[in-house]
Amino acid sequence: MGPLTGPSPEDAATAAGIPEDVGWFRIDEAAAAGTARRAAADAGRRLGFPESRLGELSIAATELATNLARHAVDGRLLVRYLRRGGAGGVLLVAVDSGPGMADLAASGRDGHSTSGTLGIGLGAVRRLATRSDGYSLPGRGTVIAAEFWPRAAAGSGDDVAGNVDGIVRPMTGEKIAGDAYAVRHTAAGPLLLLSDGLGHGPLAAAASAAAVAAFHGAPDASPAAVVDHLHRRMSHTRGAAIGVAALDRAAGTVRFAGLGNIAAHVVRPGERRQLVSLPGIVGHQRRTVREFSYDLAADAAVVLHSDGLVDRWRVDDYPGLLDHRAITVAATLLRDAGTRRDDAGVIVAAPAAEPT
Repeated sequence: MGPLTGPSPEDAATAAGIPEDVGWFRIDEAAAAGTARRAAADAGRRLGFPESRLGELSIAATELATNLARHAVDGRLLVRYLRRGGAGGVLLVAVDSGPGMADLAASGRDGHSTSGTLGIGLGAVRRLATRSDGYSLPGRGTVIAAEFWPRAAAGSGDDVAGNVDGIVRPMTGEKIAGDAYAVRHTAAGPLLLLSDGLGHGPLAAAASAAAVAAFHGAPDASPAAVVDHLHRRMSHTRGAAIGVAALDRAAGTVRFAGLGNIAAHVVRPGERRQLVSLPGIVGHQRRTVREFSYDLAADAAVVLHSDGLVDRWRVDDYPGLLDHRAITVAATLLRDAGTRRDDAGVIVAAPAAEPT
């Protein structure tokens, strides 16, 4: 089957900090795996990957998609453009709802197999990727994220300002999501935005696109000031629920300002603290914007999500998840807490994770 979101303009990744998805691909048969592989290769080609690197990207996409088609429940593959420091890359995120693996690291070693195959697929992805990460639980499923950059720009895969990433998915029947996220990197730490455009479809997406553009142009990095700036810049749209968080790991604090139904939490093993978001619609209905400050432990993550995710998830249900890349954390929460009846978006600022 085809992508669950529409194709991206090939120059859309040129704006730093603005994520751009090629699409979500439902992998329920071998033919769908081929469609996802072609989409990944086309993304690399548009970004100028050399032929040798295109071949490696295609191999990895084939391995991930084929594994989903053969073994997974509700397997999906996300293909995304990346842009850092003037270089372009491709991110692949494979997500499934089972059966899961007790030892993902062992499953990635050549020769390991639980189903009579050669067991080389995950090992090949790990070797070919600039950076990869994965998390799996028996009975819950697996998330594997792999970044690919041209060999000459391999260093572009390194984090420049922390372990921060997000993911969005449109509601069933829509090709474009009304949720969006963005990150700005300040001297103190990352500044996070999550926007949930009112309703769904193109008009909701337009509202969130306006929020992202205004966010990157905001003259002040204070969350309350950013929300106020977005409110003034979004009056021509249908409006959105907005959450903005500013992290300062050195000071051990996170400041948050939100209007509307954006859920925000500071989470760590054994603890989940909810951050206060006030009623309102950015761009239309605004009461006084208030900013709140919270303690942020070194091992804690900050999670913002729209109401497209139910709020009953607990990080304690995922042992060791916060030790992983933010994209892995975000994709795991989206898979298990996301609903199909609404656009779903989540952004995560996780503790530092070692790249693999």
